[in-house]
Amino acid sequence: MSRRTERLGSVIREELALMIQRELSDPRLTGLPSITRVKVSEDLTVADVYITVMGSRGRQTAALNALRHSAGFMRAKLTKSLSIRQVPYLRFHFDEALRKELELRNLLEDISRENAEIDRRRAAAEPPATDADGGASDAPPPAEV
Repeated sequence: MSRRTERLGSVIREELALMIQRELSDPRLTGLPSITRVKVSEDLTVADVYITVMGSRGRQTAALNALRHSAGFMRAKLTKSLSIRQVPYLRFHFDEALRKELELRNLLEDISRENAEIDRRRAAAEPPATDADGGASDAPPPAEV
């Protein structure tokens, strides 16, 4: 991605976020969608807008459909606020990368909890090592020859 397309994507993201917040009054937008990123094609004809929406899967789909339905309106508004010859067509998508990242984080937390539980069980099952004086020792037992 070139620097120009990155800057344009950033500006489009900011403008769309303001439009969604202030100008769209679609009742399907109950979960206030968040724009996570905008990826503009190299020829500047298409902007893929990635969103996340809080709520059930049905609400998410309804919000995505509302945004897709109002893409023409938002593109016309962008034409007035951007100083480029042709504003890219807007395509809205769910940001699956964020969902996958959250699932991966949850899996890692589960693994960490399981490992802590296994360590706790091992510590409870093993008697503490004693030294020559009969006291508890933190040192590992001597190796046999």
